[in-house]
Amino acid sequence: MTDLTGLTFDNSAGTGPHSEEETLITGLRQGAEQAYELLIQRYQQPVYNLVYRLMNDPADASDVVQEVFLKIFRNISHFRKGSTLKTWIYRIAVNEAHNHRRWFTRHQRPEVAFAVGEDTSGPHEENLADPGRSPFELTSNEETRVLVEQALAKLNPKFRAAVVLRDIEDLSYEEIAVVLEVSLGTVKSRILRGREALRKILEGRLEPEPAFSWSPQTVE
Repeated sequence: MTDLTGLTFDNSAGTGPHSEEETLITGLRQGAEQAYELLIQRYQQPVYNLVYRLMNDPADASDVVQEVFLKIFRNISHFRKGSTLKTWIYRIAVNEAHNHRRWFTRHQRPEVAFAVGEDTSGPHEENLADPGRSPFELTSNEETRVLVEQALAKLNPKFRAAVVLRDIEDLSYEEIAVVLEVSLGTVKSRILRGREALRKILEGRLEPEPAFSWSPQTVE
């Protein structure tokens, strides 16, 4: 038996994070109330934070989050082991945010993109050089954090999603590829372009510090 903060199901997979996730998934598929409560406890705030940054509107974010969890509950039986539960949930959240934004694009503020047109993926993008730390690594105080968040809201949605998943949610490039359903090269390209767009927006708005002396670094 595996006990997860009150959630108990038969589990023959052993112990550890993987078996805990298996237990939670089993409980959700069985329709166990405790499983749903644990899912909400673990993921409601992270999903809200993610959607909020992609939507940049508290009211819209709340509506989208409700739709996200409805889809999770309705489609948990279709979840497959090709990804973790977290990346599957984040994929639903990103898609719902995108669908919601698509209907209100004309009412959004102008978005800033580092490159004109759609970004493309190719072998050459695998080795693009990153000019340094992302703007999020330079948020040493609340005022700076607010400026960076405001700049983030102006990014092209595709770049914004990649940057948020990497620099805020701390997902790996591989996990982001699963969430966004794109190639690894496209993930790296969007992150680099998104970070560069943020730097351009923030140029002159942040006081220069030693931390801004970026050194060339290759994206891993």
